[in-house]
Amino acid sequence: MFNGDAAWTAGSTLPASCAKRARCAISMRQFGNAIVTRLPVRQVLRHSLPWPADPAKPSMMRVALEAVIDTDIGAIRVISTHLEFYSEKQRFAQLARLRELHREACNHARAPAKAEKIDSPFSDTARPMSAVVCGDFNSAFESSAYCRMLEPIADAPRFIDAWASAHPRAPRAPTAGLYDHEQWPEGPFACDFIFVTEDLTSRIAACEVDAVSEASDHQPMWLELH
Repeated sequence: MFNGDAAWTAGSTLPASCAKRARCAISMRQFGNAIVTRLPVRQVLRHSLPWPADPAKPSMMRVALEAVIDTDIGAIRVISTHLEFYSEKQRFAQLARLRELHREACNHARAPAKAEKIDSPFSDTARPMSAVVCGDFNSAFESSAYCRMLEPIADAPRFIDAWASAHPRAPRAPTAGLYDHEQWPEGPFACDFIFVTEDLTSRIAACEVDAVSEASDHQPMWLELH
């Protein structure tokens, strides 16, 4: 999973035509979200996130990309997102929508509708409750937005911070500002997170930040579930 900040690095490993498109996207100042997997994908959903008017702040439309992936520990919803940077109003609206989407998916998991027929677009609505939500949240560790993501959700398993669960007594590893001091003059801090539903907590084998990579102004993260 990566956002547009990593397009150049990812593009270098793709076929020439795809790599060219990745470089063009950077030159046109475009970016987005992608999920790349070797595992079977059941379903892909693109969720437009709220964009309430905030005339005092520059902003752009944001999305959450979701894939239901079959894994050896069962089906998991994987969501990649990149929340608003400048507008706190928009960022909180987007967080609320992510939590609402999670509750909606859990309701479908609890009470699925059967498919109309095999070849019908009205397919089985069953969804897994287990989920991973990751990306650049543009919210500092322990900020009000970060804490909001961890609050209980009615009729759905709550989210936990996978890195914090894997490192309960360690200082928070920064994910931005390690190398790009012009954009981040305040120094290194964490604003990229991997949240998992609480049922996956016992399956967290590792969650780390790559502090060596200079491919982006943000550091890559990875999660290993067993």
